[in-house]
Amino acid sequence: MSRLTTLNSPFLLGFEEIERALDRVVKTTGDGYPPYNIERINRDETGPERLRITLAVAGFTRAQLEILIEENQLLIRGRQLDDKSREYLHRGIAARQFQRAFLLADGMEVLGADLAHGLLAIDLARPEPERIVRRIDITERD
Repeated sequence: MSRLTTLNSPFLLGFEEIERALDRVVKTTGDGYPPYNIERINRDETGPERLRITLAVAGFTRAQLEILIEENQLLIRGRQLDDKSREYLHRGIAARQFQRAFLLADGMEVLGADLAHGLLAIDLARPEPERIVRRIDITERD
C-alpha cells in the first residue's frame, strides 16, 4: 500500500524534497522553550529583504549557546550546567538545555547573530527570486 502524500497532485512534479522537509518540521516541533519571534525587515537600497529570529535566552552566556547550519536547517542549542556549589532554599529557575530548529529555504543566508539583554537575534537574508524564462524547442518526427 502506498503512502498518501501531502503533495500528491499530478501537477506538482519533483516536490518530494519539500514533502520530506515538511515531515522534518513536524518532527522537530517540541516544547515552546525558548520562546521566539520571527520578524520581516523590509529591503532597503543596500540589500535584500531580511528575516530576524529572536529567541529569549535569559541566563545563557555566549559560551553556552551554539548556532549551526546543517542540511538547510538552522539549529540553535543552549546548554547550562548545574552549579553544584550553590545551596538553594527555593529553585524556580532551572538550568536547562534546549535545541530549536528552523528549516531554511534554498539560498537563505545567515548574516550573523547578536546576544544582548537576554535576547539572541539571528539575521537572515532572503534571496531575490530570479525569474527565468526559457523557450523549449519542439522537434518534429515523421
